[in-house]
Amino acid sequence: MALSDFYASNSNYKTRLILNSRDSKDDVVGAAAAALDLIKNVEVQAIIGPQSSMQANFVIDLGEKAQVPIISFSATSPSLTSLRSSYFFQVAQDDSSQVKAISAIIQAYGWREVVPIYIDNEYGQGIIPFLIDALQNVDARVPYRSAIPSSASDDQIGQELYKLMTMQTRVFIVHMSTNLSSRLFTKAKEIGMMSEGYVWIITSGMTNSIRFIESSAHNSMQGVLGVKTYVPNTKELENFTVRWKRKFHQDNPTILNVELNVIGLWAYDAVSALARAVEIVGTTNFGFEKTDASSNLTDLETFGVSLNGPKLREALWGTRFRGLSGEFSLDNGQLQSSTFQIINVNGNGEREIAFWTPENGLVRKLNSTNTSTYSTSRYNLGPIIWPGDSSSVPKGWEIPTNGKKLRIGVPVKDGFREFVKVTHDPSTNTTRPTGYCIEIFETVMRKLPYAVSYEYIPYAKPNGEIAGTYDEMVYQVYLGNFDAVVGDTTIIANRSNFVDFTLPYTESGVSMIVPIKDSERKNAWVFLKPLTWDLWITSGCFFVFIGFVIWVLEHRINEEFRGPPSHEIGTSLWYSFSTMVFAQRETVVSNLARFVVIVWVFVVLILTQSYTASLASLLTVQQLQPTVTDVNQLIKSGEYVGYLQGSFVLGILKGMGFDEMKLKVYNSTEECDELLSKGSANGGIAAAIDEIPYMKLFLRNYCSKYTMLESIYKTDGFGFVFPIGSPLVSDVSRAILNVTEGEKMKQIEKAWLGEQTNCPDSSTQVSSGGLSLASFWGLFLIAGSASLSALIISVSMFLYKERHKILVRFDSERSIWRRVRHTFRIFDGKDHNSHTFRKRAPQDIIGIDSVHGIGASDHPSPNNNYLPSPSSCSVHIEPHFDFSNSGTPPREYCHPNPNGHSFQLAQAIELIDHPNQEEPRIPEIAHENC
Repeated sequence: MALSDFYASNSNYKTRLILNSRDSKDDVVGAAAAALDLIKNVEVQAIIGPQSSMQANFVIDLGEKAQVPIISFSATSPSLTSLRSSYFFQVAQDDSSQVKAISAIIQAYGWREVVPIYIDNEYGQGIIPFLIDALQNVDARVPYRSAIPSSASDDQIGQELYKLMTMQTRVFIVHMSTNLSSRLFTKAKEIGMMSEGYVWIITSGMTNSIRFIESSAHNSMQGVLGVKTYVPNTKELENFTVRWKRKFHQDNPTILNVELNVIGLWAYDAVSALARAVEIVGTTNFGFEKTDASSNLTDLETFGVSLNGPKLREALWGTRFRGLSGEFSLDNGQLQSSTFQIINVNGNGEREIAFWTPENGLVRKLNSTNTSTYSTSRYNLGPIIWPGDSSSVPKGWEIPTNGKKLRIGVPVKDGFREFVKVTHDPSTNTTRPTGYCIEIFETVMRKLPYAVSYEYIPYAKPNGEIAGTYDEMVYQVYLGNFDAVVGDTTIIANRSNFVDFTLPYTESGVSMIVPIKDSERKNAWVFLKPLTWDLWITSGCFFVFIGFVIWVLEHRINEEFRGPPSHEIGTSLWYSFSTMVFAQRETVVSNLARFVVIVWVFVVLILTQSYTASLASLLTVQQLQPTVTDVNQLIKSGEYVGYLQGSFVLGILKGMGFDEMKLKVYNSTEECDELLSKGSANGGIAAAIDEIPYMKLFLRNYCSKYTMLESIYKTDGFGFVFPIGSPLVSDVSRAILNVTEGEKMKQIEKAWLGEQTNCPDSSTQVSSGGLSLASFWGLFLIAGSASLSALIISVSMFLYKERHKILVRFDSERSIWRRVRHTFRIFDGKDHNSHTFRKRAPQDIIGIDSVHGIGASDHPSPNNNYLPSPSSCSVHIEPHFDFSNSGTPPREYCHPNPNGHSFQLAQAIELIDHPNQEEPRIPEIAHENC
């Protein structure tokens, strides 16, 4: 039909193909003999065939030798392309093109283990390397390969299926011929492997011919998924299908309900492609070049070489057209991959559930979106009826049904038995593990949605002692001696190279336990501890600064801040420091000074209260300090350090640089306490380093003597151990989350590790530092801003008020320094306009009238009845500021008159140098009644 259709539509072609058929009888030798006959005797220009991949191997070699193109429309094994024959054309989809579609299904449902079942020949073995690579790319492993011989009996098939039933994996990919697969599924249904929980996926070699399978075998395949070559439906295909069925029924009237599959379409397109190539090459050089014949040559050495073969090969490579199966294009002699259908065998036929394309992955409908994103989402697949008429997605694995229990290894410990304790019953000769880790594991297993049978096997010698380290116990899972390990097993990187861990169920990290001491209250300088040095210095500086500011603000208007320099300095400092206890007696009269004092008293109040509280805490609350704060301190000082026997911590300590001679082993909390109590100098240890769960258990009993420092090494806590790729890991990890987030975890901890004690938390036992400047810089900022503002205002007012006296003219020589001295002399004098002096003016007048003259008698006058004044004083003159050798202004101060009966008048003479006069001005005489 292909030739008649082709030449009917291309009647102008000058060439015609003549078919010479040979029957290979489905035999490899028969196919080779037929090919040899066609090449040697008929001298054909091309061979369409062979039918199977096994037959193709030898025929391809013959075509390469004779330069005759071999065109196969049904040999799909990927291994045929490895022969690298330029005269072989695979006008069919390579089996390796479907492995990505299969892996997309595996990834969509999250299955982690897959077992391929394939026919043990060239066709079955060719796809396996490509399939395994594709599965590994989606994190699925192949724990076993089931190869079934093509000549296997039903009993042999049954034995292999029973073997698969004993394994955990329940996802199978079947790649074999239609006849063998029919027998396989019939046997699988018979022994119960087509029930709920199983997943069966068949390749395109079976799916493309599924309609030719007998009904009995078809009924056994209910729920199977398949990958089928997609052929777009066109009018040409529909017309050809109708004509082909009509002609087939004419030639085979006894055969009913026949269907045309994609292999027939590939055959049709292969003939069309060859006819096009021959027309391009033409009819010249159709002969063969004969080889030299000799009497001892075999038939394989006597056939010739086609003269037209190279040109026909080039023409086939460039042939492109739209055939019945879709776009026809050969790339390196292979038909290009296209779209696959995902089908679900259901009822009497199959149901389309999705498509797979190299660009978009799994899609529900073709051309439904324009997105180029590759997807493997299960939601892009339609509803599936799984084996056992189930709509629930199988998890892909089950506990074996042969009664085998999981062998759970448990450690045997001498100490810290709260985590794992193995007891032996001599009467029954059985062992029973208990403890925190065991109860968590059993609780987790009860949370699984399915039952798991297991038995505990102690990792111990015949005498009951531990058989090795934890690393060696974990390695037994890798060796297959244990199916899992349950105990206080830490998740660390080097162990994960051989096994898989579940999520952790305890805290993580390695920490250090050290003794604690309380020496703060015995320190003679403990009163300095509440404040840090920077706060002490800042406070002292501010006390001096505030005293200076108050002196500046009060000096000109307040008698209490006047006097000799030593007196003024003392008064200022005394006033500032006395605010600490609010004992200042001096009265401030300036509003600016009062403002500064109010702000400063508030600051002092906060400081003193904070200091009092901190000091009281130091003296009354127990301040515990660790004897060691850094692990490097132990290494430098060569102290002895302890670790738990069999723990991986030994390797960590060696890696940190500890001398192995300085490492001591302990087996229990009691032994650890004994070593720590002795100390490193007395045959004990200075610190114990181990995992946080052990350290916390130790502190529950000895928290008053020791403290735990921060983690010095990061680990992931305790986890359960399973073989790499075990499907139990993900389910057990989810169950661990459910347990650790609930109340059950607290109950288990309380039962095995005890209740939380009243001991203070280890993180708070270590005394914190004193109060620092960072906590009070805001207060000092406020006080400083207020003081500077008051100082600036006061100086500005002084300069403005005394501007006429300050801005006198001086000679240019040394005028600046003299003006400064002059300003200071003015500032050092009293401000007689201040209200503090004006209110005393009447008393001054009375005092002057009662004086007879300068140098009057100190005795009381008989004409007055005044009592001796308690404030009577004599005025003396004393130099104050030594600005230069001349012109030194005198200072006035008074001391009480010892007689107290009369007033003595003193003259304060202020000499002012005038820049324009050599002679001094008339002195100003001020009479003051002091």
